[in-house]
Amino acid sequence: MQIVSIQTDHYRIPLPTVLSDSTHGNISHFALVTARVRTDDGLEGLGYTYTVGNIGGAAVHAVMERDLAPVLQGADPRRIEQLWEQMWWHVHFVGRGGLTAFAMAALDIALWDLKGKREGEPLWRLLGGHDPRVKVYAGGIDLQFTLDELMQQTEGFLQQGFHAIKMKAGRDRLSEDIERVAVMRDKLGPDFPLMVDANMRWSVAEAIRAAQALQPYGLYWLEEPIIPDDIDGHARIAREGSIPLATGENLHSVYEFQQMITRGHIAFPEPDVATVGGITPWLKIAHLAETHNLPVTTHGVHDLQVHLLAAIPNASYLEVHGFGLDRFIVEPLKLIDGHALAPERPGHGVEMNWEALEAYRDT
Repeated sequence: MQIVSIQTDHYRIPLPTVLSDSTHGNISHFALVTARVRTDDGLEGLGYTYTVGNIGGAAVHAVMERDLAPVLQGADPRRIEQLWEQMWWHVHFVGRGGLTAFAMAALDIALWDLKGKREGEPLWRLLGGHDPRVKVYAGGIDLQFTLDELMQQTEGFLQQGFHAIKMKAGRDRLSEDIERVAVMRDKLGPDFPLMVDANMRWSVAEAIRAAQALQPYGLYWLEEPIIPDDIDGHARIAREGSIPLATGENLHSVYEFQQMITRGHIAFPEPDVATVGGITPWLKIAHLAETHNLPVTTHGVHDLQVHLLAAIPNASYLEVHGFGLDRFIVEPLKLIDGHALAPERPGHGVEMNWEALEAYRDT
């Protein structure tokens, strides 16, 4: 059995609504980079990754097409660990994360999709099969929304059946963040899980001040208060701010998570399968978290990551926001009473509407 062809594509997709956070500003587009890996037994595995604002999408596509696809060509697709390691070392000098992790992710996901299809099993069962019902939260990207817009969005989330919501923080004045959190808490009630995401806006001192000010509002977690590189800073914020911390969407290797988990005192590791190098390293991070008695949450690409959380015993919430990708998926993820149900289709079960995507191809 061998890989006979690999097709990679890059799409620049407009968002239905312009979104905003404290790092990226206004976000009008995202890049979708796909990999279709075909084998001599007639199967095709699909993998994909993304970038916010389309920044770096063409570069990720180039790494996949020029540097990584040749590594996999002609290889046995069943040897996923070996192929992942070969890709890692092939781009190691310019990689060890970053753009190369995004590119590796799409190809690794495609290999796992192939494995599931070949064995006739959904990924969640193939990877461990713990519980197909996964708690979800609505990931609002709403920093610059007015209070009225924030309330309208929140009401929409509640009507969709969400039982947990995340909002953005990091406005120019901390008092504005506090006001917005207070309004949200008042609307949702004292026991509704409310998360806040600062998208790395603050210094350590600012984050401690913010965490202390936010304590009365019973946050489920405070996400990415500072840059991901400051591990000791996270530990200080967790200790002095006394709010559980989540982080990981800007970490791109198992080794970065190992340092953050063991030294950073984070409560919710947050690996993103599309940016951390794929399913192969994602599972290692999840098992590492389990050894430290930590639950794992996710960032983005919920149609893929529902399988990963369903596979493991230490799953926390699945973040749901697809940047409008649901428009191009034949059977989008369905939500029932605050949960997502991992599909039973072989592999990850995601099928793209390639005809609809064609209008957004980046050439």
